[in-house]
Amino acid sequence: MYARLTGTGSYLPGTAVSNDDLAARGIDSNDEWIVSRTGIRSRFLAAPETTSSELGLVAAQRALDMAGVAASDIDLIIVATSTPDFIFPSTACLIQGRLGSSKGAAAFDVQAVCSGFVYALGIAEKFIRSGSHSKALVIGAEVFSRILDWNDRGTCVLFGDGAGAVVLEAAEEPGILTTAMHADGTQNGILNVPGQVCGGQVTGDPFLRMDGQAVFKFAVRVLAEVAEEVCVDAGIPTNAVEWLVPHQANIRIMEATAKKLGIDRDRVIITVDRHGNTSAASVPLALDEAVRDGRIRRGQRVLLEGVGGGFTWGAALLEF
Repeated sequence: MYARLTGTGSYLPGTAVSNDDLAARGIDSNDEWIVSRTGIRSRFLAAPETTSSELGLVAAQRALDMAGVAASDIDLIIVATSTPDFIFPSTACLIQGRLGSSKGAAAFDVQAVCSGFVYALGIAEKFIRSGSHSKALVIGAEVFSRILDWNDRGTCVLFGDGAGAVVLEAAEEPGILTTAMHADGTQNGILNVPGQVCGGQVTGDPFLRMDGQAVFKFAVRVLAEVAEEVCVDAGIPTNAVEWLVPHQANIRIMEATAKKLGIDRDRVIITVDRHGNTSAASVPLALDEAVRDGRIRRGQRVLLEGVGGGFTWGAALLEF
């Protein structure tokens, strides 16, 4: 038994917020500074009352529509998010309740930050291959704007909100060829949100903090390594991959990784310029866009990969 991707969906809240829009709001930056360092020109920011589960619900419905699968047939829902609606219940349970899927379907969240979707995809694939489940929804949904320090131009200009989702179904032919997931907790200090809730009060620092140079060096190295790992496992060279869908963090990281892998830039799916870094939502958002505009087609080999705070990283090689 294998797991095959049969539908994709995504959702971006509101309207695009440009770099100039941020500067007009009082952010100490400008379009030239942001684009030259990150490649980001705009991002989407959710309204204060909008939650990750609401974004994920729309993306999930669109993925189900593409797959032609009824919500009631889904028996597994995994949501990757670092910005859940609540401490509990999980965002996955909230989406299950609103979606109308089977009341007995398993539903839980995965917290691996920007690697979260790749982690969740790997977990769902193993559930399906075990034979315990047959139809899964895998969702990445974030409202990162809630954990940004808008006085820190080194981080607040990088991130955006959004959601992406895929439907996985049991199949007799391989769809997901191989996956890999890794972590190194000794690197936790270079990207984190070092706060928590205790006694009803926020303790520590509730905003995202990042050592940009350290993250860049670490990300390029591990993204290249994990891409090579899954390709070796599948028995193909990295340059035989038709499409690379990397975590949309920074155009420089993406270009450096593709160069190491021998993959031409025109075979890299890039949405960071319009979406910013949407953490666990970035890979499924980019995947859905490329599927819907016809770039990614059935039978092509697609490499998904992500890296995020923890530090975590992972990749999935699939035949779409």
